[in-house]
Amino acid sequence: MRAGDSAGRYTTEKNMHTDSYELHAAEENGRRKPDIDIRDMGVDDIPAVFHLGEKVFTADKTPTLYRTWDEFEVVSMFNADTDYCFVAELEGQIIGFALGNIVEKKRSAWKYGYIVWLVVSPAFQRMGVASRLFNKLTDKMVEDGVRLFLVDTEADNHPAIEFFGSKGFGNTQQHMYMTYNPANVEQQKEKKRGSRGKKNGNDHRRNG
Repeated sequence: MRAGDSAGRYTTEKNMHTDSYELHAAEENGRRKPDIDIRDMGVDDIPAVFHLGEKVFTADKTPTLYRTWDEFEVVSMFNADTDYCFVAELEGQIIGFALGNIVEKKRSAWKYGYIVWLVVSPAFQRMGVASRLFNKLTDKMVEDGVRLFLVDTEADNHPAIEFFGSKGFGNTQQHMYMTYNPANVEQQKEKKRGSRGKKNGNDHRRNG
């Protein structure tokens, strides 16, 4: 959904037999909600989806997601799982998207729905857009036989954790993501070799 040294993430799951999802269309602040269309994602939406992700996933706020989000991620998910790619559109503008896939295991009757990306533009949050995208994606997956949903997010992404918790996700597990920079490793090796060289030179002078 990966930081300088390591980043904790939470994985939660939802069993479709526990309860059902409901879309609440209550108006907020007494204002009429804009007419937002939740529809299947098309190939022409790929650039807009990518650029929205770029705006939301920034290096300072979400470094792990920033590093894993690129145009190839969008294209590969769309090509592999077109049926599970949806967008939220308002007056020709993409303001949100949901991308997922189904995981099937050999010798198992279970299908797992993995919600990979769920994003709403900050300007349109708290308007029920995320819930509508979530419902659209999960309804489609249930139609295709999914019985258990999985989602993961960074451990400090409290709004996301609260959102998925409100949808019935539980069984939270924490795990770590770590990074590896070969250049830094080589620098450390060079420093160690240099330190050993100096030490050997000092020992040689004392012995002499």
